[in-house]
Amino acid sequence: MKQKEQAICVYGASCDDIAESYKAAAFRVGALIAESGYPLVSGGGRGGLMAAAINGATAGGGESVGVLPQFMIDKNWQHPALSSMIATPDMHTRKHKMASMSGGVIALPGGVGTLDELMEIITWKQLGLYTGNVVILNTDGYYDPLLEMLARIEERGFMRSGGVSLWSVAETPEEAVAAAIAAK
Repeated sequence: MKQKEQAICVYGASCDDIAESYKAAAFRVGALIAESGYPLVSGGGRGGLMAAAINGATAGGGESVGVLPQFMIDKNWQHPALSSMIATPDMHTRKHKMASMSGGVIALPGGVGTLDELMEIITWKQLGLYTGNVVILNTDGYYDPLLEMLARIEERGFMRSGGVSLWSVAETPEEAVAAAIAAK
């Protein structure tokens, strides 16, 4: 299958000790990205939802690009099935590189690293520094508290009116991938 130029970026947990429903959704996201002909770009980790998405892309015959700071490569934290890997000097450069390679972002459930990535890409979108679609995959209601907080931020005037339109929320992997690749 001919790969499209811009990738779909996937953020997600690196921890393994999480419910299988999250891993299954991440795997499906990776497979759907591959089926759509897009490369998947991610933090390239060997565990958690990052690994599940990479495994899905690989199973679907797609390309998966991992972007990792050199210190993570030195610790051998990269997924062994990556199609290619890009080393960066630090975490900030990693986030910038993943965004610059992508035409859309899907945030899977994750911890503080995933939240950091998600908040930064939303900020970049608000500032006009990122024009791709930002999609939050709300598997099993994981992001409900964050979505309530973001709505409160807007309601209380800490974000411009309409700020919640900077991202979309998907309940299924199919909705997430469709929203990420939708024309802007």
